[in-house]
Amino acid sequence: MLLVDDMPLFRRAIAALVDAQPDLQVVGQADNGLQGVEEARRLQPDLVVMDLEMPVMTGLEAARLILDQLPGVKVIMLTVCDDDERLLTAIRMGVHGYLLKDLHPEDLYAMLRSAARDETPVSPQLVGRLLAELRGGGLRHTSPSPQVAEPQLSQREMDTLKLVARGMSNREIGRALSITEGTVKNHVHNALHKLGLETRIQAAAYMVRAGYAAPPREG
Repeated sequence: MLLVDDMPLFRRAIAALVDAQPDLQVVGQADNGLQGVEEARRLQPDLVVMDLEMPVMTGLEAARLILDQLPGVKVIMLTVCDDDERLLTAIRMGVHGYLLKDLHPEDLYAMLRSAARDETPVSPQLVGRLLAELRGGGLRHTSPSPQVAEPQLSQREMDTLKLVARGMSNREIGRALSITEGTVKNHVHNALHKLGLETRIQAAAYMVRAGYAAPPREG
């Protein structure tokens, strides 16, 4: 994991907490967006956790470059900013999560692990806003138009995406469909590829807009 934040004390504290976890490791740090892009190119980390507001280059600008140039690298925004416009801009760009800095450490660890499982962690207080956008079509420009029609998805892929649209994790979907988490992950990956999408949030938006699923109710 690469940490990118212009506040050294906060960044080092997060690094120390994360490194204390047996299955998580910080491989590098950067204090602005440009340095973050350079370090991401050099280190090729599995995950970049990045602030929004930084000097030299903002987190959004850096995230866009990383997502364009390093498709194997996941980007999560970790910020104090809960502005709807920036949240939606980040999601439209294809970031793999959006977390607020008021998370408890245990919640942060859980969300980082969920990102490693190809899920899309979002701070709970922001979920309601995303659901409102899904209902209202506010994410209509999240991604290119789906490249194929729904009938080209298998029934299992459809069932899986319907549960993704309800906000369920891979583990929850696996239990609901009586399949393994690995199989769920494969179904999601194959469905995203067929639809020309990149993230679970984009898939949820597609399923809701196309009328195949309804987003979960807030609360």
